[in-house]
Amino acid sequence: MIRVAEILAALSLTTDVAAGMEFEKGLRTCAVAVEFATSVLQVDTATARCVFETSLLRSIGCTSFAPELAELFGDDVAVQAVLKTLDPDARTGARGSSATLAGSLLAAMPTTGVQAVRNGCETSRSLGVELGLLPAAITALDDVYERWDGRGVPTGRRGDELSLVARIVHTAEQAVLAHAAGGAPAAVAELRRRAGGHLDPALAQSFSAAAPAVLAPLREVDAFTAALAAEPHPHTTVPFASVERLCAVLARVVDLKSRWLLGHSEHVAAVAGAAGEALGFDRGALTEVRCAALVHDLGRVGVSSAVWDLPGPLSVAQVERVRMHTYWTQRVLARVPALAPLAVTAASHHERLNGSGYHGATPSAGLPLPARLLAAADVFAALTEPRAHRAALSAPAAAQVLVGQAADGLLDREAVAAITSAAGGPVAPVDLPAGLSRREVEVLRLAARGLSNREIGQALSISPRTAGHHLTHIYDKTGRRTRAGIAVFAMQHHLLR
Repeated sequence: MIRVAEILAALSLTTDVAAGMEFEKGLRTCAVAVEFATSVLQVDTATARCVFETSLLRSIGCTSFAPELAELFGDDVAVQAVLKTLDPDARTGARGSSATLAGSLLAAMPTTGVQAVRNGCETSRSLGVELGLLPAAITALDDVYERWDGRGVPTGRRGDELSLVARIVHTAEQAVLAHAAGGAPAAVAELRRRAGGHLDPALAQSFSAAAPAVLAPLREVDAFTAALAAEPHPHTTVPFASVERLCAVLARVVDLKSRWLLGHSEHVAAVAGAAGEALGFDRGALTEVRCAALVHDLGRVGVSSAVWDLPGPLSVAQVERVRMHTYWTQRVLARVPALAPLAVTAASHHERLNGSGYHGATPSAGLPLPARLLAAADVFAALTEPRAHRAALSAPAAAQVLVGQAADGLLDREAVAAITSAAGGPVAPVDLPAGLSRREVEVLRLAARGLSNREIGQALSISPRTAGHHLTHIYDKTGRRTRAGIAVFAMQHHLLR
């Protein structure tokens, strides 16, 4: 059995990277928030569990609007970092480019900010249900950018209209961020400054009065252990076989990072799984390789969407940033005991047999068969998906590329043979959910990637008005209202391939 809290912790670590935060910020916030809720506020067990879940997943929607933020501001990771401390009363205290970005974000909050948070909230609700979060925790995730004084987004709710869980997490997060910069005195000073504006003044006062005790978890050397120790009893556990379903949620958070990556991780898992069956993997080995495929790109979230969506060649500096994503994948997975066995396989998907890959430049002798299989599956899946700089290749054309790379000593011949064999098999039809028509699914795929009605019309040889009508029906049938919302729906129902 595996604790679900470990998967939530992996999501927390992933969103730390996506939001430009110090690694394990979310884990520290979780430990402090639960300590505050239980020892000072003495909330009931159900509320404490909601605080635990919300503080870990406070940024679960941070990739949902990443492509748009990158287009507007140049670097969505930098935007997310500034948003964590953005305050219309005092901006950030930052200097130079960060201060300039803060000013731009404050000006954009009534428009772009509302759109971004609505996308994030819809994503949080959808993925929160998949993770089995308590309803009150999912409600609290809607409030992560609201403020006590009503100057937050997306709805401007104020005061006691905000959930208690969200107000607790707001207070703990600002304390943890300030503590990292200046210890307990800085944390207390920041809470007092934000009291009545960003923060519930009563909670800020209660936290400040008990600050030494509430901040005690920050003295723990191991933030992961401290966060898991904060989970209220009884701990939620699932069999290892259920981890694949939870890993799929991680995959969707990552794949929202780019309009061109939607469904990629689950596509790689499907290709790797089919090839593993062809190679005679037993059930346990198949589960491991599919899980590794689902989480192989966790580190992508640390690189701006502007890089992943670039239609032209990358600069040398951008290439170096891209090469870091496998490092972050390994860092996140290695930190979580339930997923640590997947770390080497998942982080090796860009290694090559001749040692020319990254990030470890590991030659064939150091790559187990599952890692070699995943590397080939990733290449095949990527080639058969469209990208900003090229159209998708057909399966036979992609198979030829794989065979050529195997001949050049880059990919494993056995893995390539299994993938090309499995790729030639029949594709199971997908039942269309929510009463969607075939044409509506075609429109949904393009809208999920952010195409306008005009661009959808051009792609499908229909008028923009007709595309708009289809999109209205899609929103009504799926119950989603944002691009990220229908993108998650498409991934959940495997409509993108």
